[in-house]
Amino acid sequence: MSTHAQHVAGSGDPSGGGRPSPLRIWFLAARPKTLPVGLAPVLVGTALAIEQDQFRLGGFLAALLGALFIQVGANLSNDYSDARRGADSDDRLGPLRVTAGDLVPPRQVLLATWVSFGLAVLCGIYLIATVGWVILAIGAASIVAGVLYTGGPRPYGYEGLGELFVFLFFGLVAVTGTHYALAEEFDATALGLAVPVGLLAAAVLVVNNVRDIDTDRRAGKRTLAVRLGRERTRALYAGMLAASYVAIILLAFLDDSLTPLLLLALLSAPLAVRLARTVRGHVDGPTLNAALAGTGQLELLVCVLLSAGILLG
Repeated sequence: MSTHAQHVAGSGDPSGGGRPSPLRIWFLAARPKTLPVGLAPVLVGTALAIEQDQFRLGGFLAALLGALFIQVGANLSNDYSDARRGADSDDRLGPLRVTAGDLVPPRQVLLATWVSFGLAVLCGIYLIATVGWVILAIGAASIVAGVLYTGGPRPYGYEGLGELFVFLFFGLVAVTGTHYALAEEFDATALGLAVPVGLLAAAVLVVNNVRDIDTDRRAGKRTLAVRLGRERTRALYAGMLAASYVAIILLAFLDDSLTPLLLLALLSAPLAVRLARTVRGHVDGPTLNAALAGTGQLELLVCVLLSAGILLG
């Protein structure tokens, strides 16, 4: 077992020794702290559909489970591909990566990746049967984007495009796709609501990449953080959080189908300020790991408040 695996195994056991249980290993491999990125946009798209009297329980559950399975599949694919490319070294500051930590054989991680994507496909089949073939294009594009983030011959995550694709697929596509799965039409309001959601989802990745900037640079992984440098990436993070609130304010006053109650989302601003200060002032792994989880929680909180503002309006 590698040094990294021994460290992780010790930290996963209350007594300080021994290997984590298989259930805990797979739980950590799924990266539960990132799952709000998959959940949050579904809530917003669903809230808009409910406000338009277009809610269907089966469609909601299929969209929700499909989004979560795609998120888990993308996380597992990233775990497998980063280990193969040498990006997850022993001195990495982030939490457990099960492939690089020798806790799960690579073939099992790859199999789990495709099982997760397969479950997402089953959810998609239900939506195709009830909504139509547009869902096939949305789901297929989302799965391909998840795989090619760190997989394939030219992974876009290694070229500084990860944040852009997260904005597109966990923001624009996820919100408008969920709304389409329930309302069977594309809606400009859904697209507008997807902008702050996508910015916050991409901000989660920014924290991840600013934490890993040194090890990524050594591994040849040219993330946006590596390209910009630590200080400019910190400024980008704060700017993305601020831009998400600006987008919400504009939507509240410029979209006739929404009301100022959308501004309920501004109640989350103190958490955003606190996270921006944390990312700006720290380089240690534990603090930035907490900031990553906090950014996911911020996105979920904003989306819950956005949904409340839509439904109460």
